[in-house]
Amino acid sequence: NFDGVVLVTQSHDTLPSELECLKAPLQDYSSVDSGLGDEVVVIKVPGLSGNRLVFASTGPVNRDYDDVRRFSDAAVNGIKRALKAGMQRPLLVCPPHKDYKNSTLVAALGALHALYMPLEVREGNVKPSNYKVCVLGLWAAQEAEGKSLAKLADALESGRLACRDIGGSDPERMAAPRVADYVQALFKDSPVQVKVVSDVKTLEKEYPCLAAVNRCANCVPRHQARVIKLEYCGAGPIQKTLMLVGKGITYDTGGADIKAGGVMAGMHRDKCGAAAVAGFFQVSAKLKPQHLKVIGSMAMVRNSVGADCYVADELVLSRAGRRVRVGNTDAEGRMVMVDLLCEMKEKAVRETSPELFTIATLTGHAIRAMGPNYSIIMDNGPAHRSGNAAQWQKAGEVLGDVFEVSSIRREDYEFHKGKSEYEDILQCNNLPSSATPRGHQTPAAFLIMASGLDKHGVDSTTPLPYSHIDIAGSSGPFPGVPTGAPVLAMATNYILPGSL
Repeated sequence: NFDGVVLVTQSHDTLPSELECLKAPLQDYSSVDSGLGDEVVVIKVPGLSGNRLVFASTGPVNRDYDDVRRFSDAAVNGIKRALKAGMQRPLLVCPPHKDYKNSTLVAALGALHALYMPLEVREGNVKPSNYKVCVLGLWAAQEAEGKSLAKLADALESGRLACRDIGGSDPERMAAPRVADYVQALFKDSPVQVKVVSDVKTLEKEYPCLAAVNRCANCVPRHQARVIKLEYCGAGPIQKTLMLVGKGITYDTGGADIKAGGVMAGMHRDKCGAAAVAGFFQVSAKLKPQHLKVIGSMAMVRNSVGADCYVADELVLSRAGRRVRVGNTDAEGRMVMVDLLCEMKEKAVRETSPELFTIATLTGHAIRAMGPNYSIIMDNGPAHRSGNAAQWQKAGEVLGDVFEVSSIRREDYEFHKGKSEYEDILQCNNLPSSATPRGHQTPAAFLIMASGLDKHGVDSTTPLPYSHIDIAGSSGPFPGVPTGAPVLAMATNYILPGSL
Protein backbone atom coordinates (compact mmCIF):
# COMPACT_ATOMS: atom_id res chain seq x y z
CA ASN A 1 0.00 0.00 0.00
CA PHE A 2 3.01 2.32 0.38
CA ASP A 3 5.72 3.47 -2.01
CA GLY A 4 8.45 4.02 0.54
CA VAL A 5 9.32 3.93 4.22
CA VAL A 6 10.49 6.95 6.22
CA LEU A 7 12.31 5.81 9.34
CA VAL A 8 12.76 8.25 12.22
CA THR A 9 14.88 7.00 15.09
CA GLN A 10 18.23 7.62 16.72
CA SER A 11 20.10 4.68 15.23
CA HIS A 12 19.52 1.34 13.58
CA ASP A 13 21.02 -0.20 16.71
CA THR A 14 18.00 0.97 18.73
CA LEU A 15 15.32 -0.58 16.51
CA PRO A 16 12.87 -2.96 18.26
CA SER A 17 12.52 -6.58 17.21
CA GLU A 18 9.39 -5.80 15.16
CA LEU A 19 11.57 -3.67 12.84
CA GLU A 20 14.47 -6.12 12.59
CA CYS A 21 14.07 -6.16 8.80
CA LEU A 22 15.30 -2.55 8.61
CA LYS A 23 18.55 -3.17 10.46
CA ALA A 24 20.47 -5.07 7.78
CA PRO A 25 20.17 -2.47 4.97
CA LEU A 26 21.19 0.30 7.38
CA GLN A 27 24.14 -1.72 8.64
CA ASP A 28 25.21 -2.39 5.05
CA TYR A 29 24.97 1.31 4.23
CA SER A 30 26.95 2.33 7.32
CA SER A 31 29.76 0.00 6.23
CA VAL A 32 30.43 2.28 3.24
CA ASP A 33 29.36 5.62 4.76
CA SER A 34 30.35 6.41 8.33
CA GLY A 35 28.27 9.58 8.08
CA LEU A 36 25.01 7.64 8.34
CA GLY A 37 22.92 9.57 10.82
CA ASP A 38 24.47 12.95 10.02
CA GLU A 39 22.05 13.64 7.18
CA VAL A 40 18.93 12.15 5.62
CA VAL A 41 19.68 9.28 3.20
CA VAL A 42 17.66 7.26 0.71
CA ILE A 43 18.58 3.57 0.47
CA LYS A 44 17.40 1.02 -2.08
CA VAL A 45 15.93 -1.96 -0.20
CA PRO A 46 14.42 -4.65 -2.48
CA GLY A 47 11.30 -6.17 -0.98
CA LEU A 48 10.47 -3.14 1.16
CA SER A 49 7.44 -0.99 0.28
CA GLY A 50 8.50 0.97 -2.78
CA ASN A 51 11.90 -0.74 -2.58
CA ARG A 52 13.29 2.30 -0.77
CA LEU A 53 13.97 3.51 2.74
CA VAL A 54 14.46 7.11 3.87
CA PHE A 55 16.44 7.23 7.10
CA ALA A 56 16.21 10.46 9.13
CA SER A 57 18.17 10.16 12.35
CA THR A 58 17.17 12.15 15.39
CA GLY A 59 20.77 12.21 16.55
CA PRO A 60 21.42 11.91 20.29
CA VAL A 61 18.36 12.50 22.45
CA ASN A 62 19.81 11.97 25.92
CA ARG A 63 21.79 15.15 26.52
CA ASP A 64 20.83 17.90 28.98
CA TYR A 65 19.42 20.07 26.22
CA ASP A 66 17.64 17.45 24.11
CA ASP A 67 13.85 17.26 24.05
CA VAL A 68 11.07 15.59 22.09
CA ARG A 69 11.43 18.09 19.24
CA ARG A 70 14.33 15.96 17.96
CA PHE A 71 11.69 13.54 16.65
CA SER A 72 9.52 16.15 14.93
CA ASP A 73 12.57 17.83 13.40
CA ALA A 74 13.79 14.51 12.02
CA ALA A 75 10.33 13.67 10.67
CA VAL A 76 10.13 17.03 8.87
CA ASN A 77 13.49 16.39 7.24
CA GLY A 78 12.58 12.80 6.39
CA ILE A 79 9.27 13.69 4.75
CA LYS A 80 10.84 16.52 2.77
CA ARG A 81 13.42 14.06 1.43
CA ALA A 82 10.68 11.52 0.66
CA LEU A 83 8.82 14.16 -1.36
CA LYS A 84 11.99 14.96 -3.27
CA ALA A 85 12.37 11.25 -4.00
CA GLY A 86 8.87 11.25 -5.49
CA MET A 87 7.00 9.37 -2.77
CA GLN A 88 3.23 9.79 -2.75
CA ARG A 89 2.34 7.10 -0.20
CA PRO A 90 5.04 7.20 2.47
CA LEU A 91 4.89 5.04 5.58
CA LEU A 92 6.27 6.88 8.60
CA VAL A 93 7.99 4.58 11.07
CA CYS A 94 9.03 6.04 14.43
CA PRO A 95 9.28 3.38 17.14
CA PRO A 96 8.53 4.57 20.69
CA HIS A 97 11.55 5.73 22.67
CA LYS A 98 11.95 4.68 26.29
CA ASP A 99 12.47 8.28 27.44
CA TYR A 100 9.89 9.87 25.13
CA LYS A 101 6.66 7.91 25.19
CA ASN A 102 4.97 10.26 22.71
CA SER A 103 7.81 10.20 20.17
CA THR A 104 5.66 8.45 17.54
CA LEU A 105 2.88 11.05 17.80
CA VAL A 106 5.39 13.90 17.78
CA ALA A 107 7.04 12.50 14.64
CA ALA A 108 3.62 12.17 12.98
CA LEU A 109 2.85 15.81 13.79
CA GLY A 110 6.22 16.84 12.38
CA ALA A 111 5.49 14.97 9.17
CA LEU A 112 2.05 16.58 8.91
CA HIS A 113 3.60 20.01 9.39
CA ALA A 114 5.90 19.34 6.43
CA LEU A 115 2.91 18.20 4.35
CA TYR A 116 0.83 21.34 4.93
CA MET A 117 -0.34 22.98 1.72
CA PRO A 118 -0.99 26.75 2.08
CA LEU A 119 -4.59 27.85 1.71
CA GLU A 120 -3.91 30.16 -1.24
CA VAL A 121 -2.17 27.33 -3.07
CA ARG A 122 -5.12 25.01 -2.44
CA GLU A 123 -7.73 27.55 -3.48
CA GLY A 124 -5.78 28.75 -6.52
CA ASN A 125 -5.40 25.25 -7.96
CA VAL A 126 -1.70 25.99 -8.32
CA LYS A 127 -0.80 22.33 -7.91
CA PRO A 128 -2.36 19.25 -9.51
CA SER A 129 -3.64 18.24 -6.06
CA ASN A 130 -4.48 20.01 -2.81
CA TYR A 131 -2.26 17.52 -0.99
CA LYS A 132 1.47 16.92 -1.18
CA VAL A 133 0.95 13.16 -0.81
CA CYS A 134 -1.97 10.79 -1.41
CA VAL A 135 -1.72 9.21 2.01
CA LEU A 136 0.57 9.20 5.03
CA GLY A 137 0.88 5.88 6.81
CA LEU A 138 1.81 5.60 10.49
CA TRP A 139 3.46 2.45 11.80
CA ALA A 140 2.49 1.04 15.19
CA ALA A 141 3.24 -2.29 16.82
CA GLN A 142 -0.45 -2.96 17.49
CA GLU A 143 -3.47 -2.16 15.31
CA ALA A 144 -5.50 -0.61 18.12
CA GLU A 145 -2.58 1.60 19.05
CA GLY A 146 -2.21 2.68 15.43
CA LYS A 147 -5.89 3.62 15.08
CA SER A 148 -5.78 5.64 18.30
CA LEU A 149 -2.59 7.36 17.17
CA ALA A 150 -4.03 8.24 13.75
CA LYS A 151 -7.24 9.64 15.27
CA LEU A 152 -5.34 11.82 17.75
CA ALA A 153 -2.83 13.06 15.18
CA ASP A 154 -5.68 13.92 12.79
CA ALA A 155 -7.54 15.92 15.46
CA LEU A 156 -4.48 17.84 16.60
CA GLU A 157 -3.38 18.56 13.04
CA SER A 158 -6.88 19.79 12.09
CA GLY A 159 -6.50 22.50 14.72
CA ARG A 160 -3.03 23.44 13.56
CA LEU A 161 -4.22 23.48 9.95
CA ALA A 162 -6.96 25.99 10.79
CA CYS A 163 -4.41 28.02 12.71
CA ARG A 164 -2.00 28.01 9.75
CA ASP A 165 -4.76 28.85 7.26
CA ILE A 166 -5.85 31.92 9.24
CA GLY A 167 -2.45 32.97 10.54
CA GLY A 168 -0.42 32.38 7.41
CA SER A 169 -2.70 33.62 4.65
CA ASP A 170 -2.12 37.05 3.15
CA PRO A 171 -3.83 40.21 4.46
CA GLU A 172 -6.50 40.22 1.74
CA ARG A 173 -7.37 36.51 1.80
CA MET A 174 -7.65 36.70 5.57
CA ALA A 175 -8.98 40.20 5.98
CA ALA A 176 -11.33 40.32 8.97
CA PRO A 177 -14.63 39.66 7.11
CA ARG A 178 -13.09 36.69 5.28
CA VAL A 179 -11.70 35.27 8.53
CA ALA A 180 -15.26 35.38 9.86
CA ASP A 181 -16.50 33.54 6.77
CA TYR A 182 -13.76 30.90 7.15
CA VAL A 183 -14.53 30.34 10.85
CA GLN A 184 -18.27 30.10 10.26
CA ALA A 185 -17.72 27.51 7.53
CA LEU A 186 -15.20 25.60 9.67
CA PHE A 187 -17.59 25.16 12.57
CA LYS A 188 -20.79 24.61 10.62
CA ASP A 189 -22.58 21.53 12.00
CA SER A 190 -20.04 21.21 14.84
CA PRO A 191 -20.34 21.53 18.64
CA VAL A 192 -18.78 25.02 18.41
CA GLN A 193 -21.17 27.98 18.31
CA VAL A 194 -20.05 31.06 16.36
CA LYS A 195 -21.27 34.65 16.61
CA VAL A 196 -19.80 37.52 14.58
CA VAL A 197 -19.97 41.17 15.66
CA SER A 198 -19.54 43.54 12.70
CA ASP A 199 -21.67 46.62 13.37
CA VAL A 200 -19.33 49.57 13.90
CA LYS A 201 -21.63 51.27 16.42
CA THR A 202 -21.67 48.10 18.51
CA LEU A 203 -17.88 47.87 18.31
CA GLU A 204 -17.52 51.50 19.38
CA LYS A 205 -19.88 51.02 22.34
CA GLU A 206 -18.68 47.62 23.56
CA TYR A 207 -15.00 47.67 22.58
CA PRO A 208 -13.85 51.31 22.36
CA CYS A 209 -10.12 50.54 22.33
CA LEU A 210 -10.58 48.06 19.48
CA ALA A 211 -12.77 50.57 17.65
CA ALA A 212 -10.01 53.19 17.85
CA VAL A 213 -7.63 50.88 16.00
CA ASN A 214 -10.37 49.97 13.50
CA ARG A 215 -11.24 53.60 12.74
CA CYS A 216 -9.01 53.92 9.69
CA ALA A 217 -9.61 50.42 8.29
CA ASN A 218 -13.36 50.90 8.70
CA CYS A 219 -13.28 53.26 5.71
CA VAL A 220 -12.51 50.25 3.49
CA PRO A 221 -15.40 47.74 3.64
CA ARG A 222 -13.26 44.66 2.94
CA HIS A 223 -10.94 45.63 5.85
CA GLN A 224 -13.60 46.39 8.46
CA ALA A 225 -13.14 44.76 11.87
CA ARG A 226 -14.88 41.67 13.14
CA VAL A 227 -15.12 40.26 16.65
CA ILE A 228 -15.63 36.52 16.30
CA LYS A 229 -17.08 34.85 19.40
CA LEU A 230 -16.81 31.10 19.87
CA GLU A 231 -18.21 28.75 22.49
CA TYR A 232 -17.84 25.04 23.16
CA CYS A 233 -19.58 23.28 26.03
CA GLY A 234 -18.63 19.66 26.71
CA ALA A 235 -20.95 16.96 28.00
CA GLY A 236 -21.48 16.48 31.72
CA PRO A 237 -21.14 18.93 34.60
CA ILE A 238 -18.65 21.70 33.74
CA GLN A 239 -15.51 21.50 35.87
CA LYS A 240 -13.38 24.16 34.16
CA THR A 241 -14.04 27.16 31.92
CA LEU A 242 -11.35 28.48 29.58
CA MET A 243 -11.76 32.05 28.38
CA LEU A 244 -9.50 32.90 25.44
CA VAL A 245 -8.86 36.23 23.75
CA GLY A 246 -6.72 36.16 20.60
CA LYS A 247 -5.02 39.06 18.84
CA GLY A 248 -6.06 39.03 15.19
CA ILE A 249 -4.32 41.95 13.50
CA THR A 250 -4.87 41.06 9.86
CA TYR A 251 -2.15 43.51 8.83
CA ASP A 252 -0.03 45.80 10.97
CA THR A 253 1.31 48.88 9.24
CA GLY A 254 2.13 50.32 12.65
CA GLY A 255 -0.54 52.94 12.06
CA ALA A 256 0.57 56.57 12.42
CA ASP A 257 3.74 55.27 14.10
CA ILE A 258 4.43 53.51 10.85
CA LYS A 259 6.76 50.54 10.51
CA ALA A 260 9.45 52.20 8.40
CA GLY A 261 12.76 50.89 7.12
CA GLY A 262 11.55 47.65 5.62
CA VAL A 263 10.21 46.07 8.82
CA MET A 264 6.56 45.89 7.71
CA ALA A 265 6.95 42.74 5.62
CA GLY A 266 5.50 39.73 7.37
CA MET A 267 2.98 41.70 9.41
CA HIS A 268 0.10 39.61 8.05
CA ARG A 269 1.26 37.08 10.67
CA ASP A 270 0.10 39.38 13.45
CA LYS A 271 -3.15 37.42 13.61
CA CYS A 272 -1.63 34.15 14.81
CA GLY A 273 -2.99 34.60 18.35
CA ALA A 274 -6.58 34.68 17.13
CA ALA A 275 -5.73 31.86 14.71
CA ALA A 276 -4.56 29.75 17.65
CA VAL A 277 -7.88 30.35 19.42
CA ALA A 278 -9.73 29.03 16.36
CA GLY A 279 -7.31 26.11 16.18
CA PHE A 280 -7.96 25.10 19.78
CA PHE A 281 -11.72 25.19 19.19
CA GLN A 282 -11.23 22.94 16.17
CA VAL A 283 -9.36 20.36 18.29
CA SER A 284 -12.16 20.62 20.87
CA ALA A 285 -14.76 20.06 18.15
CA LYS A 286 -12.91 16.93 17.00
CA LEU A 287 -12.13 15.35 20.39
CA LYS A 288 -15.21 16.63 22.27
CA PRO A 289 -13.71 16.82 25.79
CA GLN A 290 -16.24 16.38 28.58
CA HIS A 291 -16.69 18.70 31.57
CA LEU A 292 -14.90 21.53 29.75
CA LYS A 293 -16.37 24.85 28.60
CA VAL A 294 -14.40 27.10 26.29
CA ILE A 295 -15.32 30.71 25.46
CA GLY A 296 -13.25 32.51 22.87
CA SER A 297 -13.01 35.92 21.22
CA MET A 298 -10.99 36.62 18.09
CA ALA A 299 -10.18 40.33 17.69
CA MET A 300 -9.86 40.66 13.91
CA VAL A 301 -8.72 44.19 13.07
CA ARG A 302 -6.41 45.81 10.51
CA ASN A 303 -4.05 48.49 11.86
CA SER A 304 -4.17 50.78 8.84
CA VAL A 305 -2.62 54.20 8.30
CA GLY A 306 -4.51 57.14 6.81
CA ALA A 307 -6.42 60.32 7.49
CA ASP A 308 -8.71 58.65 10.05
CA CYS A 309 -6.16 56.50 11.91
CA TYR A 310 -5.83 56.78 15.65
CA VAL A 311 -2.72 58.60 16.81
CA ALA A 312 -0.46 58.94 19.82
CA ASP A 313 -1.73 61.34 22.50
CA GLU A 314 -5.38 60.32 22.04
CA LEU A 315 -7.33 59.53 25.18
CA VAL A 316 -9.57 56.45 24.90
CA LEU A 317 -11.98 55.35 27.63
CA SER A 318 -11.72 51.57 27.92
CA ARG A 319 -14.70 49.28 28.54
CA ALA A 320 -13.59 49.12 32.18
CA GLY A 321 -13.81 52.91 32.47
CA ARG A 322 -10.07 53.52 32.50
CA ARG A 323 -8.72 56.57 30.65
CA VAL A 324 -5.98 55.26 28.36
CA ARG A 325 -3.42 57.60 26.80
CA VAL A 326 -2.16 56.26 23.48
CA GLY A 327 1.63 56.37 23.42
CA ASN A 328 2.36 54.38 20.27
CA THR A 329 -0.08 53.27 17.60
CA ASP A 330 2.13 50.26 16.88
CA ALA A 331 1.06 48.87 20.26
CA GLU A 332 -2.33 48.09 18.75
CA GLY A 333 -2.44 44.44 19.83
CA ARG A 334 -3.08 45.22 23.46
CA MET A 335 -5.70 47.76 22.39
CA VAL A 336 -7.79 45.31 20.38
CA MET A 337 -7.68 42.68 23.14
CA VAL A 338 -8.18 44.72 26.29
CA ASP A 339 -11.93 45.34 26.04
CA LEU A 340 -12.58 41.72 25.05
CA LEU A 341 -10.57 40.69 28.11
CA CYS A 342 -12.71 43.03 30.19
CA GLU A 343 -15.84 41.37 28.78
CA MET A 344 -14.41 37.96 29.68
CA LYS A 345 -13.72 39.24 33.20
CA GLU A 346 -17.36 40.29 33.54
CA LYS A 347 -18.52 36.84 32.45
CA ALA A 348 -15.92 34.93 34.46
CA VAL A 349 -17.43 35.72 37.86
CA ARG A 350 -20.47 33.65 36.82
CA GLU A 351 -18.53 30.72 35.32
CA THR A 352 -17.24 27.51 36.90
CA SER A 353 -13.52 27.52 37.68
CA PRO A 354 -12.64 30.16 35.07
CA GLU A 355 -9.16 30.71 33.64
CA LEU A 356 -8.57 33.75 31.42
CA PHE A 357 -5.95 34.05 28.68
CA THR A 358 -4.73 36.47 26.05
CA ILE A 359 -2.75 34.94 23.18
CA ALA A 360 -0.83 37.21 20.84
CA THR A 361 2.16 37.78 18.61
CA LEU A 362 2.60 40.84 20.77
CA THR A 363 6.22 41.95 21.07
CA GLY A 364 9.54 41.80 19.30
CA HIS A 365 10.99 41.81 22.79
CA ALA A 366 9.70 38.25 23.27
CA ILE A 367 11.99 37.11 20.47
CA ARG A 368 14.92 39.17 21.74
CA ALA A 369 14.48 37.84 25.27
CA MET A 370 13.91 34.14 24.55
CA GLY A 371 14.86 33.72 20.92
CA PRO A 372 12.66 32.25 18.18
CA ASN A 373 10.73 29.01 18.67
CA TYR A 374 9.55 29.67 22.22
CA SER A 375 6.20 30.86 23.56
CA ILE A 376 6.30 32.92 26.75
CA ILE A 377 3.65 32.69 29.46
CA MET A 378 3.23 34.97 32.46
CA ASP A 379 0.67 34.80 35.28
CA ASN A 380 -1.19 37.29 37.39
CA GLY A 381 -1.29 36.62 41.13
CA PRO A 382 -4.15 34.09 41.27
CA ALA A 383 -2.79 32.16 38.27
CA HIS A 384 0.70 32.15 39.77
CA ARG A 385 -0.59 30.75 43.06
CA SER A 386 -2.21 27.88 41.19
CA GLY A 387 1.02 27.22 39.26
CA ASN A 388 -0.55 27.87 35.89
CA ALA A 389 2.54 28.95 33.95
CA ALA A 390 4.58 26.02 35.27
CA GLN A 391 1.76 23.66 34.29
CA TRP A 392 1.71 25.06 30.74
CA GLN A 393 5.48 24.74 30.49
CA LYS A 394 5.27 21.10 31.55
CA ALA A 395 2.42 20.45 29.08
CA GLY A 396 4.41 22.07 26.29
CA GLU A 397 7.27 19.61 26.77
CA VAL A 398 4.99 16.64 26.04
CA LEU A 399 4.51 17.28 22.30
CA GLY A 400 7.26 19.83 21.73
CA ASP A 401 5.16 23.02 21.87
CA VAL A 402 7.63 24.58 24.27
CA PHE A 403 7.31 27.49 26.68
CA GLU A 404 9.46 29.82 28.73
CA VAL A 405 8.04 31.44 31.87
CA SER A 406 8.23 35.14 32.67
CA SER A 407 6.88 37.11 35.62
CA ILE A 408 4.79 40.27 35.83
CA ARG A 409 6.51 42.54 38.35
CA ARG A 410 5.68 45.80 40.14
CA GLU A 411 7.85 47.73 37.68
CA ASP A 412 5.54 46.65 34.86
CA TYR A 413 2.55 48.22 36.58
CA GLU A 414 4.51 51.39 37.39
CA PHE A 415 5.51 51.66 33.74
CA HIS A 416 1.88 51.92 32.64
CA LYS A 417 0.59 54.31 35.30
CA GLY A 418 -0.68 57.59 33.88
CA LYS A 419 1.98 60.28 33.77
CA SER A 420 -0.41 63.20 34.26
CA GLU A 421 -3.85 63.93 35.66
CA TYR A 422 -5.34 63.53 32.17
CA GLU A 423 -4.97 59.74 32.02
CA ASP A 424 -5.19 56.73 34.32
CA ILE A 425 -3.03 54.48 32.16
CA LEU A 426 -0.29 54.97 29.57
CA GLN A 427 -0.79 52.52 26.72
CA CYS A 428 2.88 52.36 25.70
CA ASN A 429 6.08 54.36 25.43
CA ASN A 430 7.25 55.57 22.02
CA LEU A 431 10.03 53.02 21.57
CA PRO A 432 9.89 49.56 20.01
CA SER A 433 9.32 46.82 22.61
CA SER A 434 12.72 45.35 21.70
CA ALA A 435 14.33 48.62 22.88
CA THR A 436 12.23 48.78 26.06
CA PRO A 437 13.32 47.12 29.32
CA ARG A 438 10.87 44.35 30.20
CA GLY A 439 9.28 44.92 26.82
CA HIS A 440 7.29 41.66 26.75
CA GLN A 441 6.17 41.76 30.39
CA THR A 442 4.79 45.30 30.63
CA PRO A 443 1.97 44.72 28.10
CA ALA A 444 0.53 42.06 30.41
CA ALA A 445 0.35 44.65 33.18
CA PHE A 446 -1.39 47.07 30.81
CA LEU A 447 -3.96 44.43 29.90
CA ILE A 448 -4.63 43.74 33.58
CA MET A 449 -4.93 47.43 34.47
CA ALA A 450 -6.97 48.66 31.49
CA SER A 451 -9.39 45.71 31.63
CA GLY A 452 -10.05 46.07 35.35
CA LEU A 453 -8.56 42.67 36.14
CA ASP A 454 -6.40 44.38 38.77
CA LYS A 455 -9.57 44.38 40.90
CA HIS A 456 -9.53 40.56 40.79
CA GLY A 457 -6.06 39.83 42.14
CA VAL A 458 -5.03 37.79 45.17
CA ASP A 459 -6.31 40.59 47.45
CA SER A 460 -9.81 40.36 45.97
CA THR A 461 -12.85 38.47 47.20
CA THR A 462 -13.27 37.25 43.59
CA PRO A 463 -9.73 36.44 42.37
CA LEU A 464 -9.55 35.51 38.69
CA PRO A 465 -6.55 33.58 37.30
CA TYR A 466 -5.23 35.23 34.14
CA SER A 467 -2.22 34.41 31.98
CA HIS A 468 -0.81 36.27 29.02
CA ILE A 469 0.90 34.26 26.27
CA ASP A 470 3.26 35.93 23.80
CA ILE A 471 3.81 33.77 20.72
CA ALA A 472 5.83 36.29 18.69
CA GLY A 473 8.77 33.89 18.70
CA SER A 474 6.95 30.57 18.41
CA SER A 475 4.35 31.39 15.75
CA GLY A 476 6.72 30.49 12.91
CA PRO A 477 9.20 32.01 10.48
CA PHE A 478 8.47 34.40 7.65
CA PRO A 479 8.97 33.47 4.90
CA GLY A 480 7.77 30.05 5.94
CA VAL A 481 4.81 28.22 7.41
CA PRO A 482 3.18 29.09 10.78
CA THR A 483 3.75 26.48 13.48
CA GLY A 484 0.28 26.46 15.03
CA ALA A 485 1.68 27.29 18.47
CA PRO A 486 0.40 27.03 21.16
CA VAL A 487 -2.43 24.70 20.06
CA LEU A 488 -0.60 21.49 21.03
CA ALA A 489 0.27 22.75 24.52
CA MET A 490 -3.31 23.90 25.09
CA ALA A 491 -4.72 20.57 23.95
CA THR A 492 -2.26 18.64 26.12
CA ASN A 493 -3.10 20.75 29.15
CA TYR A 494 -6.88 20.85 28.91
CA ILE A 495 -8.16 18.19 26.49
CA LEU A 496 -5.65 15.36 26.97
CA PRO A 497 -4.39 15.70 30.57
CA GLY A 498 -3.11 12.39 31.88
CA SER A 499 -3.58 10.56 28.55
CA LEU A 500 -0.20 11.42 27.02
